[in-house]
Amino acid sequence: MAKNKNKSIPKKPFRFTVDDINGYLFIAVAIIVFAFFTIYPVVSAVTTSFENYKPFGSEWVGFKNYADTFKKDLFWKSLKNTAVYTVVTVPCSLFIAFVVAVMIMPFKKKTQSLFKSMYYIPAVASGVAMSVVWLWIYDSSPSGLFNQVLTLFHIPTQNWLASSKTAMLSLIIMALLSGHGSSIIIYIAALLGIDNTYFEAAEIDGATFMQKVRYIVFPLCKPTTLFLLITGIINSFQVFMNAYMMTGGGPDNNTTMIGLLIFNNAFKNGKYGLACAQAILLAVVIAGLTAIQFKVAGDDVEY
Repeated sequence: MAKNKNKSIPKKPFRFTVDDINGYLFIAVAIIVFAFFTIYPVVSAVTTSFENYKPFGSEWVGFKNYADTFKKDLFWKSLKNTAVYTVVTVPCSLFIAFVVAVMIMPFKKKTQSLFKSMYYIPAVASGVAMSVVWLWIYDSSPSGLFNQVLTLFHIPTQNWLASSKTAMLSLIIMALLSGHGSSIIIYIAALLGIDNTYFEAAEIDGATFMQKVRYIVFPLCKPTTLFLLITGIINSFQVFMNAYMMTGGGPDNNTTMIGLLIFNNAFKNGKYGLACAQAILLAVVIAGLTAIQFKVAGDDVEY
């Protein structure tokens, strides 16, 4: 009688070894920190969004906070302000970072390091310090830097941050003239990863500088561009410091971003349930936009 070749081999019982225990102990700190500072706040925010939060004895209200959010005109206005800010700043910031990175590449390594340090300094500085500098630049008095420039050309001075016509523009200019250091360094790293044989073949074919950028550099940097685009939109939808320090959301809530609205509802108005509901909705919007970007722009990108 033939032996049964499919006879299952009995499994040995799993036993923890010293190496297994050491491995779990090694990652235990990271897991505990992640659980306390990420998982717990998210779960708590979701729970609070269904409550009329009180320090002692919160009241369960179901979807009332979400319904109230959709009824408030200020929520939609803040969402519109954030969208306008994002649509302008993110593509322009990517373009500036890409152009600067391409211009830095022909220099020697020491010169590249000097330029990278210069552009990265604003990213190291705190948002409060940068806002104080920009408050001086936008000072409505003739001593403000921008108003001094306007005076030189005999143009009337502007009340940059207190006028509904220039307040949002002022925040956009501030974003475009600072904070590109990280994107520039990431783009330079992507450019250094391009094989020189592509450029040598292009030179043999007589390609110009712009043709190299268009047909070699830009396509090969597409994964980097997609990464910076997604992270840029996420950060832009979460912008808070600029509006809080520069304008406080005014004038007439024309610079109230969704992040500032959530902050005001939670810490100024004491409506924690409403603020958590708006934060959850913001997370859903960001997740949806990220999924759309991966679907539209990520089909031909290798990860």
